Amino acid sequence: MDIRNGFVETIGQTPLIRLNALSDETGCEILGKAEFLNPGGSVKDRAALSIIRDAEQRGLLRPGGTVVEGTAGNTGIGLAHICNARGYRCLIVIPDTQSQEKIDLLRLLGAEVKLVPAVPYRDPNNYIKVSARLAQEMDNAIWANQFDNLANRQAHYTTTGPEIWQQTAGKINAWVAAIGTGGTFAGVSLYLKEQNPQIYCVVADPLGSAYFSYVKTGELKSAGSSITEGIGNSRITGNLEQVPLDDALQITDLACVKMVYHLLKKEGLFLGSSTGINVAAAVQLAQQLGAGHTIVTILCDGGARYQSRLFNQTWLQQKGLWPEEFN
Repeated sequence: MDIRNGFVETIGQTPLIRLNALSDETGCEILGKAEFLNPGGSVKDRAALSIIRDAEQRGLLRPGGTVVEGTAGNTGIGLAHICNARGYRCLIVIPDTQSQEKIDLLRLLGAEVKLVPAVPYRDPNNYIKVSARLAQEMDNAIWANQFDNLANRQAHYTTTGPEIWQQTAGKINAWVAAIGTGGTFAGVSLYLKEQNPQIYCVVADPLGSAYFSYVKTGELKSAGSSITEGIGNSRITGNLEQVPLDDALQITDLACVKMVYHLLKKEGLFLGSSTGINVAAAVQLAQQLGAGHTIVTILCDGGARYQSRLFNQTWLQQKGLWPEEFN
């Protein structure tokens, strides 16, 4: 029998999906790791589980304790699921700019949700810093600290990276993904480089994030803004330290929106904005490398979490992001 033991053992071992239309168009094998099939609905389930397990093993989180985190949504959702399965309380601090769908889901899962204004990381009222202070004030509580907690990237070094290597039988030329905390990109990159140093590890970066500038010039400079949630940053997180960044591609919101709708209408996949950034970058990389290469990226989460925005024609038109060809 093949039976998974509860929610936790259902995390991981997601399939690689060949994106047929895009692969045929570019002559490359463009493969998406179907992280939206995790039981909590996103790639962040892996980091959430690793962070909680690490805290348990180190004696920092005891029965009946509380997990506190500042998150744009998906890590919080993963933590809330696992807290329910493990018997912990969950307190999530989230910027008030995030989609209502994520906020509503967190509350439905039983998390206590604290909404705060979206301010830069340097501001003491940034959602990450607020969550750290709240955790310090509580007994038997941990601050998940997903940006700098290396248990995040370790999850992907020990699971996601090996799965990709095994699923491609080692025949992978490039790995491309956006960076939020850095955990997914870092863990997979470190593992794949150990297997084959020639694998090209490329950052997919939205406008408003500083990683494109950092890779190209060595300086953390950002310009513009993006509708994407949970990706992009203006600092080198703990998870990104000493991680190979071979190249970076900057993807506009319009390119992201077009890709999200392509995935829906041509590939049959209803996915979110970070996936649009990832897959648009994979296609751009395929065009640069030329036919015959295998490129892997992450299909991060489902589109239902962004339905009121990303799949709302009126909202997109107000943002100037409804492509003319969609009319």
